[in-house]
Amino acid sequence: MKTALESIRRGAVELFTQNDLEEKLAQKRPLRVKWGADPTSPDLHLGHAVVLNKLRTFQDLGHHAVLILGDFTAQVGDPSGRDKTRPALSFETIEKNARTYQRQAFKILDPAKTEIRFNSEWLAPVFRVQRAIEAGSPLQAFLTRYSVLRLLEREEFTQRRKQELPITLAEILYPLFQAYDSVAVKADVEIGGNDQLFNLLMGRQMQKDFFQPPQVVLTLPLLEGTDGVKKMSKSYGNTIALEEAPADMFGKAMSLSDPLMLRYYELLTDADLNAVKAVHPKQAKLDLSERLVKSFHGAEAARQARAEFERVFSRKETPSDIPSFRLPRASMTLVEVMVESQTAPSKNEARRLLKQRAVRVKDKLCLADEPLKIAGEAILQVGKRQFRKLLPPE
Repeated sequence: MKTALESIRRGAVELFTQNDLEEKLAQKRPLRVKWGADPTSPDLHLGHAVVLNKLRTFQDLGHHAVLILGDFTAQVGDPSGRDKTRPALSFETIEKNARTYQRQAFKILDPAKTEIRFNSEWLAPVFRVQRAIEAGSPLQAFLTRYSVLRLLEREEFTQRRKQELPITLAEILYPLFQAYDSVAVKADVEIGGNDQLFNLLMGRQMQKDFFQPPQVVLTLPLLEGTDGVKKMSKSYGNTIALEEAPADMFGKAMSLSDPLMLRYYELLTDADLNAVKAVHPKQAKLDLSERLVKSFHGAEAARQARAEFERVFSRKETPSDIPSFRLPRASMTLVEVMVESQTAPSKNEARRLLKQRAVRVKDKLCLADEPLKIAGEAILQVGKRQFRKLLPPE
């Protein structure tokens, strides 16, 4: 059986420091374990699940998760991993995204052991000064204790300065805002992606400056997306969302390369990696896909997704539930139908798929963009996973 420390360290990149963590665990009290997320988009994906799973590990060990939704810091914009300033979001958008984050986070976290806080609660009042800046206040600390040169040391800013790209004052201050979150909630541990190390260590330092025990910092790898190259991000089109439809989640997980599959096992499950490596990669991938769907949609949805995948892709049968698309007009080319039925994102991509021999109508291979005429129902297949039941114009 794994020790608590082994469970916590699984998949981790950095731990500052192990001695501090062992001392806190030895206190035999529930630790306050913090993760902060700026709600800059409506969807959480498996990259976020890596951190949420680690929070759940702490909860299962008897500790308390503090989920901070950065409604204030989202207005500032985190410069981590960015080669340019983030576009500004309206507060209405941030609030709407924050509501979806809560719903999705509880697919993994135990609500009974989770405290949700919005950092506007303590950051918004920082700048409400009548005349005198209060001694010992957060604002005084931000303005007098922390070196601009130190804040400019982060790699993202170094690269921008070399390229003579702008760095806003808000971006320079961002690590201080995030760091003060740890002071406000008295965090014992903070976890985050490895790109957040600068911000997390700033929180550790700021707690010392405010006479609090410094938090332990635990960082986790950035999960690669389905392309296996770039980090999972909606902007790269390589995500598996936590609220992805079961069949789509299963299919995307099955598209992972074998090495990437093992990384997903390590970061998203508690499976024994030696046991995973002992079975055939296809079987391991089927099991991983079913595990993921079960985690977010339940056992029955996972069973159905697996059965449907095996029926369609292993036995080469047509899916049982195919979306219908009625041709809006009688005179249409195959490329036009593919774009308007959303089986191809653009005409250029549709033509590329035709050249790659990836398009079939009525199980007949199509190689060119020709007028499409159908008298009754016809099945359009694009690639391995895209199907449409074509219906003639009304």
